[in-house]
Amino acid sequence: MPKIVLSGCNGRMGRAITDICAAKPDMQIVAGFDLNAVSLSDYPVFAHPAEFTGDCDVVIDFSNAALTEELLAFCLSRHVPVVICTTGHSPEQLAQIQAASEQIPVFRSGNMSIGINLLMDLLRKCASVLGEDYNVEIVEAHHNQKLDAPSGTALMLADAVSEALPYDAEYVYDRHERREKRPTHEIGIHSIRGGTIVGEHSVMFCGRDEVIEIKHSALSREVFAVGAVNAAAFLAKQTTPGLYNMSHVIAAQ
Repeated sequence: MPKIVLSGCNGRMGRAITDICAAKPDMQIVAGFDLNAVSLSDYPVFAHPAEFTGDCDVVIDFSNAALTEELLAFCLSRHVPVVICTTGHSPEQLAQIQAASEQIPVFRSGNMSIGINLLMDLLRKCASVLGEDYNVEIVEAHHNQKLDAPSGTALMLADAVSEALPYDAEYVYDRHERREKRPTHEIGIHSIRGGTIVGEHSVMFCGRDEVIEIKHSALSREVFAVGAVNAAAFLAKQTTPGLYNMSHVIAAQ
């Protein structure tokens, strides 16, 4: 039974993961990290990782990118694998995550949904077939409490498309200052924030007289929570340092 520490345990995703683990006899959350160090479940909660001195097999992080350095320091000092579900990291933080993966197993994904990861494979196929004859536009929508824009998932999808295109694509996030026709070699990425939208991502391949659109909608946060728990179960068994993602989890099932 993997012993899990949940970072960001009192947030929306943290509570969803807590509920899923409570229903699984083979998963146990032994502690939580949250700046609001109030226990809302049957495990203790600490404001800072260094305060926890118990045993654990893996950490799930659904907190805030600002806490990444502190969390990585804890995992490295304890040699504990970490599943990083938080998005919005700076280039410097991404470099820290990469460096940590050279010493411990690190799982990182901008989206924990199996559907999104399948979508990435479909996008690579579309981009390789349609090539530069089609313009690529990505639209993502999330709730009004989300801090980062564009979403980490939108960037994952853009990277999947870019990998298969016959040119080096430029990511364009804002066109209001551009007074020119749309260049061919760009991927437009647009963000919508409002209400309680869980997560919607649409990728359009716009050609002459036709548009091909592939869309994914998350109807609840549980789809991401299930993915995070599955990733934790997978990573807890890994002994080789490295940077893992959902494709490794899917391949192991």
